[in-house]
Amino acid sequence: MKDPLEGKTLQMILFHLVDYYGWDQLGLRIRIKCFTHNPSIKSSLTFLRKTPWARKKVEELYLESLN
Repeated sequence: MKDPLEGKTLQMILFHLVDYYGWDQLGLRIRIKCFTHNPSIKSSLTFLRKTPWARKKVEELYLESLN
């Protein structure tokens, strides 16, 4: 079975999640400031690229949203 994360950039995943949940729901599901206080794709990508535990949560939520 193919890995659903294969070929997906963090930016693509984030765009999908914002489109699917919106910033408000995303901030409720993953409690990090870049989603709850003045959220933007740019600031979120910067934070997620430096923070492995947060990136893992985002990837897990992405996989959940596909089901």
